[in-house]
Amino acid sequence: MRWPAREFRRGRVAAGAGVRNAGGMAEPELVDVVVVGLGVGGEEVAGRLAEAGLTVVGIERDLVGGECPYWGCIPSKMMIRAGNALAEAHRVNELAGSAQVRPDWAPVAKRIREEATDTWDDRLAVDRFTGKGGRFVRGSGRLDGPGRVRVGEQVFQARYGIVLGTGTRPSIPPIDGLAGTPYWTNRRAIEVEELPESLLVLGGGAIGLELAQVFARFGVRVTVIEAADRVLAIEEPEASELAATALRADGVRIETGVRAGRVSHDGTTFTVHADGTGFTGEKLLVVTGRRAHLEELGLDTVDVDASQRYLPVDGRMHVTEGIWAVGDLAGEGAFTHIAMYQAAIVVADVLDHMRRSKGGPDASGTASVVGGAAGVVSAVGGAMSAGGSTAAPGSVPYADYRALPRVTFTDPEVGAVGLTEQQARERGVNVQIGYADLTSSARGWIHKAGNAGFIKLVADADQGVLIGATSAGPAGGEVLSGLVVAVHAAVPISQLRHMIYAYPTFHRAIEDALRNLR
Repeated sequence: MRWPAREFRRGRVAAGAGVRNAGGMAEPELVDVVVVGLGVGGEEVAGRLAEAGLTVVGIERDLVGGECPYWGCIPSKMMIRAGNALAEAHRVNELAGSAQVRPDWAPVAKRIREEATDTWDDRLAVDRFTGKGGRFVRGSGRLDGPGRVRVGEQVFQARYGIVLGTGTRPSIPPIDGLAGTPYWTNRRAIEVEELPESLLVLGGGAIGLELAQVFARFGVRVTVIEAADRVLAIEEPEASELAATALRADGVRIETGVRAGRVSHDGTTFTVHADGTGFTGEKLLVVTGRRAHLEELGLDTVDVDASQRYLPVDGRMHVTEGIWAVGDLAGEGAFTHIAMYQAAIVVADVLDHMRRSKGGPDASGTASVVGGAAGVVSAVGGAMSAGGSTAAPGSVPYADYRALPRVTFTDPEVGAVGLTEQQARERGVNVQIGYADLTSSARGWIHKAGNAGFIKLVADADQGVLIGATSAGPAGGEVLSGLVVAVHAAVPISQLRHMIYAYPTFHRAIEDALRNLR
């Protein structure tokens, strides 16, 4: 038997939004949970709670699924896959004879349009949510007092809580002359049907480098302009050097330590003016970060400061009583895997909150972490889990970002987890560093063309565990998985050294890096 919300859905929820009071104002419609923003995290929370039998209203002004499936992870990796195929074809000349390659963007654009985005239509995603029992509302939702959300003329009152998952948007720097020009953000770069002859990329972070390399491999003249003294500035210096070398080999011009002072556009060409030098290109891609637009959420109606860059949350993703935040909005990084991880915690905590509100038999909470997945229990005690595993009694988990993985999908890939060497030293850790060059490994030597990469380990010498690692190379993101486990579980270095590493693999270089720890 499910929670009686199913009956509630058939009656009051279906008819209440249009009711008005004597003053002509819309009467709040009572529902269980309102989710504002159906990006990756919000969609997961809303769908899971609807499946658990709650009456859930999901509000989205753009496309259900958010940035990742339409303008981020999925289409960009399709572009990268195509660019890597071109690069591999060129490597035939070093390994297996000769090959001639003619780049063609048309099949890439077609695949993004038809396979990834359905021409930027979210009907399937909306149907997926409503098929789970949720109710979808298209529009911009904002808080309207404790437990209340307004979208247009509709007002919803949430019994158990509100989940905010409105994500972030590109942060455009206040450069003189930039506003009003037809510059690209990542969205326009993903949607492009015909490539320009030349492209300026303002920003040398992960997104900027991934797109720069792709376009260069398809014949576009690309210049990357980065204000910091190196690209991928948040990663290890060795990773920055590796990525810059790889992109330069693909013909990308990289200018670091350059701060744009002014941008001009004459109708056909962009010029970025910096330090007395002008960089010109047909198109300009601005990828200088992202930010949450908290001022749009009505946070003042619940006494939450909207002037912050991101919404501060506690370990269970609480913003304040009855309000949770998930995904980019929470400021832990614009990664799909973070949003999904947080969504599992929110689902568990909302259900636990509901049980405690009802004074049910599991008032202390019956959600748990099983192998890192947040397990949740349905509204009347039927078990289900965030990752498909069986839930076990315990408590709702707290978020733990010690082993947060991140991958820059350039060629070579740069995967990283935990702290960099600099971050560890700044925290006063007694640091040990282990390094291994991938080209010196057996697999790197066999691989030959395109074998650049390394393993770098950051260890806490006092604790005898890894606290950070970088895996860069042809399969850097895949090799990273074992290092994530080591950091997350605080596996003793002595135990890592006493493992058997398959030969000849790229991940066997971890053993070399462990041997070199000093």
